[in-house]
Amino acid sequence: MKKRLIAVMAAIAVAGLAAGCSSVKERVNEDGESVITVWSPSDEPAIEEWWTEKIAEFNKAHEGKIELKREAIVRADSYAYEDKVNAAITSNDLPDILYVDGPNVSVYAANEITVPLDDYFTEEEWSDFLDSSKNQNTYNGKIYAVGATESSVALFYNKDMLNAAGIKVPDKIEDSWTWSEYYEVAKKLTKDGVVGTNIIMDKGEGLSYVLEQFWISNGTDFVSEDGTKADGYINSKKGIEAAEFLNSLIQEGYANIDPIQKEFHNEKAATMLGGSWEVATLEKDYPDLNWGVTYFPVADDGGVLTSPTGDWAASVTKDVQDKEAVKEVMRFLFSEENVTSYAKAISKPPTRQSSYDVLTEYNEYPRSVFKEQLMQTGHPRPRTPSYSVLSSGFSEAMLNIFTGVDPKQALDKAAEDMDKDYNKYYAEE
Repeated sequence: MKKRLIAVMAAIAVAGLAAGCSSVKERVNEDGESVITVWSPSDEPAIEEWWTEKIAEFNKAHEGKIELKREAIVRADSYAYEDKVNAAITSNDLPDILYVDGPNVSVYAANEITVPLDDYFTEEEWSDFLDSSKNQNTYNGKIYAVGATESSVALFYNKDMLNAAGIKVPDKIEDSWTWSEYYEVAKKLTKDGVVGTNIIMDKGEGLSYVLEQFWISNGTDFVSEDGTKADGYINSKKGIEAAEFLNSLIQEGYANIDPIQKEFHNEKAATMLGGSWEVATLEKDYPDLNWGVTYFPVADDGGVLTSPTGDWAASVTKDVQDKEAVKEVMRFLFSEENVTSYAKAISKPPTRQSSYDVLTEYNEYPRSVFKEQLMQTGHPRPRTPSYSVLSSGFSEAMLNIFTGVDPKQALDKAAEDMDKDYNKYYAEE
């Protein structure tokens, strides 16, 4: 396989990797303790407090043997995080543990920046992690990352608006609205300055994260199962049908290509394809909004029940020196107790099934909808080292389709670009 170190950063929209190399720095402190360093994005205060507490707990328990450190790196809307990783790759100074976003797990694995983790947990322990999370973090049959939390997307709705229109909402996953039913609901609710639905989380990665499920539900996907080919998948007949359906919502005026901020929250959209994290936001910041949530729409004529998944996960880098110490840290961070406490602090679904025995709020509506989807219909984004080319190409294609470009032409271009990238850098010699 052709490896391209520059591809790792290009794949997450960072260019300009400079050449260079050096030996890995010794990772032992003045007390003779093995120093294990974690890099992860900075987060909200509750998570920063979690990290402070857990690092202190670990270090106290392993005094004289292992010192755990963490560097929180601000991501914001720039590439500060990726730039730092980029520089560390060139200087052989990566941290022991590196957090990566779900769809980028394959990029790092394919370029041998990270190492397999299959032996970090027992078979029984691995069985406790959700399949959706393990699938996201698997590349070429091996697990390269471990996450504490998951995500999902379902259809939020304004109860008052639907009640006024006499619309009943599915309360069983097998009764999920079909695309046709979803379309008719959006059509009926579009009036008086309110659109029937919101389908655009953002105009970048959010489009791929949410809208890929329409391809899957219609019996196809963005790429082949092995992640090597997009042509014949993203631009297949069924893929074009999915794009045409989504475009119909935009062209008929039932969804906005440029939605206002918090369109659903501000009662300017009657429904919304929104993430599981929106539950906490709505409960906290919009207490007067009468809302509900139902399952992700399914394609007509026996479509596949599906829903998005994915979140950040911890990987172990090639520069690790003390594997046993790193394994000890990973087993600590992703123990049942710590996965549960982390998920509670960040208000996201946990990746370990046993955590739901403690976080019983996920057994109750509305969070139960997301738990049910994760357990039964969750599907991660494509596992391909050319993911960023695929994702950016898809986002561009959909925005072009929404503004009048022929769907086949736009999707053919996305498929061509992804396949060109994969064949150039990753195809077998």
